[in-house]
Amino acid sequence: MVRVAIIFMAGILLAIYHPDIPDAYGFYSLWISAVLYPLVYWIAFRKPVLKIGSGLIGLIFVLSAGFVVLHIRTESRQDDHFLHIQDSIQSYVGEIVKSPEEKKNSWKLEVELTRVKTEQGWQSVSGRSLVYVSKKDLNRLPSFGEQWLIRGAPQLLTPPANPHEFDFKRFLSFRNIYHQHFIRLGDFAILGQNTHRGILYYSMITRAWAIHQLHKHVHGVQEFAIAKALVLGVTDGLDNELENAYSASGAMHVLAVSGLHVGIIYGLLLFLLKPLQKRASSRWVIAALSLICLWMYAFVTGLSPSVLRAVTMFSFMVIARPMGWTTNIFNTLAASAFILLLYNPYLIMSVGFQLSYLAVMGIISLQRPLYNLWTAPHVFLDKIWQITTVSIAAQIATFALGLLYFHQFPVYFLFSNLFVIPGSFVILVGGILVLFTSFIPPVAEGIGWVTEYSIRVINWGVFAVEKLPFSLINQVHITTLQCWLLIGMILGLMFLFLYKRFTGLLFSVGCVFVFVILQWNHFTEHVQQKKWIVYRIPGHTVMEFIDHGKSNFFTDSLLAKDHERIRFHVRPNRIMAGVSYVNEQISVPGNEYELNVWNGLRILTLHATVQKLPAMQVDYVIVTHASERNLALVQEKFQPRMIILDSSHPVYREKNLLRQAKEHNIRIHSVLSEGAFTQSLTF
Repeated sequence: MVRVAIIFMAGILLAIYHPDIPDAYGFYSLWISAVLYPLVYWIAFRKPVLKIGSGLIGLIFVLSAGFVVLHIRTESRQDDHFLHIQDSIQSYVGEIVKSPEEKKNSWKLEVELTRVKTEQGWQSVSGRSLVYVSKKDLNRLPSFGEQWLIRGAPQLLTPPANPHEFDFKRFLSFRNIYHQHFIRLGDFAILGQNTHRGILYYSMITRAWAIHQLHKHVHGVQEFAIAKALVLGVTDGLDNELENAYSASGAMHVLAVSGLHVGIIYGLLLFLLKPLQKRASSRWVIAALSLICLWMYAFVTGLSPSVLRAVTMFSFMVIARPMGWTTNIFNTLAASAFILLLYNPYLIMSVGFQLSYLAVMGIISLQRPLYNLWTAPHVFLDKIWQITTVSIAAQIATFALGLLYFHQFPVYFLFSNLFVIPGSFVILVGGILVLFTSFIPPVAEGIGWVTEYSIRVINWGVFAVEKLPFSLINQVHITTLQCWLLIGMILGLMFLFLYKRFTGLLFSVGCVFVFVILQWNHFTEHVQQKKWIVYRIPGHTVMEFIDHGKSNFFTDSLLAKDHERIRFHVRPNRIMAGVSYVNEQISVPGNEYELNVWNGLRILTLHATVQKLPAMQVDYVIVTHASERNLALVQEKFQPRMIILDSSHPVYREKNLLRQAKEHNIRIHSVLSEGAFTQSLTF
């Protein structure tokens, strides 16, 4: 089953990374291999030499199946998808199909379009879009299943506008979402609730009730946010300070409901059902009760993708026990991954999916051998050693992916997990008991108090670990190929450790050698460079000079306080450039201009009209929203190589300035329309 799952995944990845391959190729190869395989397999019984041929045809069949499933599950390929509508959309009707998320200033909705209105009238469609509505225009949290009439049309998501910025468009495409829509008061009307209430609706209602009960019995903003995240997987209440602390301490995994939480519940169930384990005939009873409880938990959490993934994975393991498949746990895991990918092949691009399976496989492969390295002299030390080996095994397995996706490594993850994992057990069990005892207020309040103070203790420990020196190695950049090389190195060392084969060491050394060569190449191409970047952050004037890992960052006071936007738009480029030092310079209000000289380049940033400024020779002029609006005068007075319109301009003014530049044949770069301006400063 492992080989089948791997080849199936390869077919999915082939379709994702090579969308130019015609669909027909996949379908033809699927049907041809399906017809040929039984024939060749039958002949192979008579002529064993043909077994290789039957195996090859089987490989092609599974590979093609992965390719075809991906194309079938890509909603934009459906004929009725609103992406294919040629006429302009005037308005549409959509239903909220996911629990709304609360942002800082808005509500984020995932809407399934059902009908659109064009010049030809109303027509039925399919497809999803993100919709953002300001909290000023809607003072309550929208409800799952609400049907909205929305004026206007969703806009296609755009690719990243800044160098090495997170590709939000690509990320959402893996969820079959290609559009977004920002609406205000007067652009929408709530038609009512969908009367066709499926299981997902009742799951959301149950989750809302569960959130309400936790809020009643777990007090404190941070405490309630942690309880809600750890018990139900709802993370919209976590502040940046809390997230950063958990991330830096290596405890972030407990805030997203995953295999750890489902594993805790399953372990607790096995403990409670231990009296039944004495009888062999009760194995199926235990399995049935476990499955019921696990899927009830998934139902209460709102049937979120991460929980469904974890519960499905453990369901296969639960079924495997009474069937005697426990000795082949990797086949069980492969089977669960295959089923999940068959339902949603885009899960393969989910970070949570990748980390969950790698962590579980790491624990299965390494925890027991690591545990056997030392025999604890005391029961208490033995439990600590068990937790430690679980953490080490999971961290080893997910190490490479952590560097690839998060660009950091928590140094003290072992120490933090010694209290975070047991603490998460207490909080998870406490949160579940609060829900079960909510009809007995005094009992629920007492359990809530224990849960609340457990969270406070864990938070205190997490913040303490974060403040330790060198708690986090960050700003690490590796490519996808380097990630695979690290995984290869780890597999080689595992082979050496588990089977004492010297070839494992040789393979690891080879992977490290290639990794170092690639890293040196990255260092010479990106870190040892001098670059000037004018970033695209709407409403702001932002530029940065990077010189061999050191940054001079120029921005306004408002953006300087918005660390989240800087992290999203600017930090990825700093990671790529290996920036270790940032000198932040904030623009002084009232300055008419700023002149920066960098490696011989003279860069003028305008904040006033040309008449007020002295004549000077410059290479580039950055025109801000408060500066001269006559580009011909700017060009005449300063004679720059290029005029740059930064992202502080309103859209209507940008269009006017671009029209001026075209009329006077002025070389111009608009950051709003064309993305960030980047100039190498090595001559």
